[in-house]
Amino acid sequence: MSPTMIFFILIGAVSLAGAVGVVASRQPVHSALFLLTNFVTLAVMYIMLDAQFLAAAQVIIYAGGIVILILFVIMLIGGDRIGGGSARIWFPYAGILLGVLLISLMVYSYATAAFGAPPTGAIVQGGVPEVLGITLFTRYILPFEMVAILLLVALIGALLLARRPKIEDKA
Repeated sequence: MSPTMIFFILIGAVSLAGAVGVVASRQPVHSALFLLTNFVTLAVMYIMLDAQFLAAAQVIIYAGGIVILILFVIMLIGGDRIGGGSARIWFPYAGILLGVLLISLMVYSYATAAFGAPPTGAIVQGGVPEVLGITLFTRYILPFEMVAILLLVALIGALLLARRPKIEDKA
């Protein structure tokens, strides 16, 4: 086994541990820090794939911006422990269904990549901004816009969660 493969497995294990830590942690601040770890390890994987632009964007936008925004929201609404609370009975079933869907999409994507046509030269240019921008704003414009709408809804939700209830004067 080559040193590159050993490094990739090590980084993959740290990334997977960070993802599990995001979900399993009861402290919101710890979850945000596990998310930061996951984002940084993904950037390292991008560098290993010779996609330096994507790695820089991952660190600047997600690790630098989104995680800090999440931490600000946690500090605004309070960083108390997340209790067991009244969980809905259908949550585990929805999680299992979404997990099976994710695994089936990953198998389909792997099968398509393994038995399909080899990628063109423009795709494997390592995240060159010009090629990435043209591809993003022509072929993938709908998913790009959907992500923008999702981020807008998340921002509005964070604002609604952070809003303090009005205290009525009883004088």
